Amino acid sequence: MDKPSVIRLTLSYIPEEVEALEESDMYLRILEGFLMVLSTEGDMIYLSDNVSKYMGLTQTELMGHNIFEFTHPCDHEEIRSNLLWRGAKRDFVMRIKSALTNRGRSANLKSATWKVLHCQGRAKVCISPSSVSCLLLTCQPLPLSHTLLSTHTFTSQHSMDMRFTYCDPRVTSLLGYGPEELLGRSIYDLCHTLDTSCLNKNHMNLCLKTQSVSGQYRMLVKGGGYVWVESHSAVIPSVRPSKSRTGAHQPLCILCVTYVLRCVCVCVSVI
Repeated sequence: MDKPSVIRLTLSYIPEEVEALEESDMYLRILEGFLMVLSTEGDMIYLSDNVSKYMGLTQTELMGHNIFEFTHPCDHEEIRSNLLWRGAKRDFVMRIKSALTNRGRSANLKSATWKVLHCQGRAKVCISPSSVSCLLLTCQPLPLSHTLLSTHTFTSQHSMDMRFTYCDPRVTSLLGYGPEELLGRSIYDLCHTLDTSCLNKNHMNLCLKTQSVSGQYRMLVKGGGYVWVESHSAVIPSVRPSKSRTGAHQPLCILCVTYVLRCVCVCVSVI
């Protein structure tokens, strides 16, 4: 069966998803991202038409092709693991080719650069004679510029082991700490124990892919208790070559923009 036939067959067995596409356009405009539907083999069954805004490639140019043709080889193993049926929820970061120039114009795919996408969604099993399954994802491009618009965010810089080297003064009104109190402390010192794995995953993505988003985790407030936060992070490269390795640019720091989302609990003394 050829790929266009597979696409028509697959979409015919997810009518409720197709009916939701118009509604999804509204959400995509809010999220600043695009919708992607993948088969279990990685074929791009559907992409929302706004994909060209982020990738410089049109919907028709991508549909029917395999995701592995456009993604970074080092991310293929992680993508394959997300294509397998292991629970419904998906949340991962991948690098994909983008034909957009810095000025927002489309270029030749041969000169494409890597764009980092934060992909969230779920696996969908369709009841049909052919048991068609797929992965529904919203793909939100990083980096960080759009996150600075919120008044409930603060920026910070960290060494590569996630120790604070700078924090902007907005952290005081949000978490109670003075910026100088955080210098030299690890972000892991402020993270709830049960959320350490969330930060570990974010840290690993940063080291491998230079950009990442943490997902929601709890951060300790100075006065006691925790608030839910989410950090968008990027490795900022040095502008000068390393003295020890001629011509090599060493990472200078990690830049984080952290959203403060909502309060989760308050410490209470029990006598």
